[in-house]
This record gives sequence, C-alpha cells and structure tokens, in this order.
Amino acid sequence: MKKSISIWSFYGNWNLEQKLRLAKEAGFTGFEIDLSEDGPANLKSTAEELKAVRVLADKCGLLLSGLATGLYWGANACSADASVREKAAAILQKQIASASALGIDAILVVPGAVGVDFIPGGEIVPYHLAYERAQAFIKAALPAAEKAGVTLCVENVWNKFLVSPLEMKAFIDSFGSERVGSYFDVGNTLAAGYPEHWIAVLGNRIKRVHFKDYRRAVGTVDGFCDLLSGDVNWPGVMSQLKTVGYKGWVAAEMIPPVPFYKHCPEVLVHNTSRAMDAIFKL
Repeated sequence: MKKSISIWSFYGNWNLEQKLRLAKEAGFTGFEIDLSEDGPANLKSTAEELKAVRVLADKCGLLLSGLATGLYWGANACSADASVREKAAAILQKQIASASALGIDAILVVPGAVGVDFIPGGEIVPYHLAYERAQAFIKAALPAAEKAGVTLCVENVWNKFLVSPLEMKAFIDSFGSERVGSYFDVGNTLAAGYPEHWIAVLGNRIKRVHFKDYRRAVGTVDGFCDLLSGDVNWPGVMSQLKTVGYKGWVAAEMIPPVPFYKHCPEVLVHNTSRAMDAIFKL
C-alpha cells in the first residue's frame, strides 16, 4: 500500500508548496489535493493552472494520489431543488476535468445526502428519492469519466445515505462500470459499524482508502482523533485490506485538533506518518 496525506490535514495558512514539502519531509509519497472554491485547484482553475500544480508536486517529490472535495456539502446532488442538483453536477464535471489535468485517475464523490446533522437547517430528502437522484447523478457523469479514464469513487460519509456495506456494494454495482468504485473511509464507519466488515464486502470495488480514527463514546464529529488513539480495530482493517488484495493509495485525512497542534502544526503531519508506518506493519 502507498502512503498519502490529505490537504485537509494541515493546520494554518500554509501555501501548497509548504504543505507538499512538509509531507515529503514527513515520509509521505503521495498527496491528496482537493477541489475547492479558492484553493490551488478550484472551480475556475484553467488547465494550465492545474498543470502547474502537478509540476509543483513533481518538484517536491510527491505524486498526486487523489482528488477530494468538500463542495458537495453545499450542493446536495439529491436535493429536491433542480438548481442545486445542477450545481452538484457541475462540480462533478469539474472534478473529472481537473483530475485528468492533474494526472489523477480517481476522485472522491459524495452522491448526495438524505440529511446532514452538522449542517444546521439542511434539507432532508426522502430516502427512496435520494437513491434515485444519486443514481441519476452518477450515471450522467459516467461518459465523461470513462472518456477521461477517471474513476468516480463514492465515499461513505455522514450523510445518512448508503449506510451499510451491502447497500454501498449494490449502489456501485448498479452502474455496471469499472469507472465507479469506493473511496473507503475507515473512520467514518465507526459511528454505526466496523470498517473491517465494510472492506470484506466491498472487496475490489475499493479504489482509494482514507485513514481516520474515531472515539465512539464522543458520538459527534468531535470524536475524530489521531491515528491509533481511537476505536478502530487496525489489525482487523489491515488484515482485511490484505485479504481483498488492496495495494493502492491510503491517504490520512486528519481533522487537525487545534488546541493540541496550533503552535506546532507540523507535529500532526509527522505523527500521522509514523502512525501509518506502524499500522502498515500490522
């Protein structure tokens, strides 16, 4: 397996080159970038600007391992509002084009939400309608993804949707395309399940992996914590990943705990790298 780190794992106002150089210094070989409103890869980025990002990563000695985005939290692909669904569709098309320009073959996709507790006043969508709209959302983007050689990887997130590994498997298989897979997040399963069970069910549908840890007793998004300090059964996770033959990118997606790292944010990156080395040896 190959070790990467998400751009979201860096606390403070560091520029992209500083983040890349720190990741390399800490021992990572990959870097997961995101599509954002105003970051180095954004909705208005040109092909030339994205090429410059790729060149910078090469210069820093890192490979771009994946393309995530948080933009779907403001654009629910399952919304009853057609204009919101169109916004989500535009984000997905931009992700596909950006990934192609960046030399990335897999992107993180949130195909919609039934409800999101951490978005106050967020829309609640009837489950059966969410499923139908999510399928339409992915299906509409498949031609572009297949042409670009980019896999649409559905992530298990806290969206009250695709809440079991069996359901996620069925959703992915419903498209009958190798260009739809799973962006499996270990920590996100802990609130209601076990990551090793998800891995066993999803098998070779898993195209990318996120490492996070989580403390069940907290029960909210504040329960995410440093790797090896939560309730993830890491030996079970590694055993199952090896059993299903996963050898791809594993990106640490840390939510920086500000009180502990605000004075020395680089420590989180180095600690995460060491923790991943230990986990990989299990």
